[in-house]
Amino acid sequence: MKNPTLRQALALADHGWPVFPCRPDLKMPATTHGHLEATTDRRQITEWFDPRRHWNLAIATGAPGPDVLDVDQHGPAGNGFAALERLRAAGLLDGAIGYVRTPSGGLHVYFTGSAQRSGRLPTRHLDFRAAGGYVLTPPSQYFGRPYELIKTLDGRDGLDWQVVTRLLEPHRQQQPAPHRSGRGITPLARWVAALPQGNRNAGLFWAANRALDTDPAADLSPLAAAARQAGLTDPEITRTLDSARRTRQTSPKDPDHQAEGTS
Repeated sequence: MKNPTLRQALALADHGWPVFPCRPDLKMPATTHGHLEATTDRRQITEWFDPRRHWNLAIATGAPGPDVLDVDQHGPAGNGFAALERLRAAGLLDGAIGYVRTPSGGLHVYFTGSAQRSGRLPTRHLDFRAAGGYVLTPPSQYFGRPYELIKTLDGRDGLDWQVVTRLLEPHRQQQPAPHRSGRGITPLARWVAALPQGNRNAGLFWAANRALDTDPAADLSPLAAAARQAGLTDPEITRTLDSARRTRQTSPKDPDHQAEGTS
């Protein structure tokens, strides 16, 4: 088989991990409903990963897929490797089944999947991708930089995110939830306004989900206005935003959840 992405997608599916395509060189799903359409069906996967499309490959995290610890590399702002070493010293990485280097220089650590909710420790530069999330995986690229498999392991255990949180931020649950403003939706709205024809509905759906990941009660009107600027009609916008809200209602309600981060 000459198409390495299709070959890897089928191998993951045969392993029982649901996959789906993302846009070339991006993390944005190429399907309307993203990770909700992830599948192990070989016929659908073969149709998606036609070599002419150059899609990125994504895995839906959480059982039956893997759980993934995302170790961010944020340059001068910091990285998650110090926190990772604390987890390693505590024996919490012993059950890992694989390591992937991300395009930013960060790391994805794979574990057996679970029903845990996804979560984040922003001050530790760690994200946890579990139920309702997804990650790009090799041979995907992000703005020309590849995801690279470092090694696979024979680990069998999962990663208990509550244990991770208690170790790294023991007072986190006693702290009041931070106030959220609407500023985070502005760059999403700018991005939606510039969407080309053919990508607008899928792009609006993706942006709405990112806004709702940050705040389940987010005001999506800036995205609606941006979508009109991009050329979508009001009925199209309403259907897409309603679909995003329904998707959020059937996903884990962790207010810190993000489906795919910056690594």
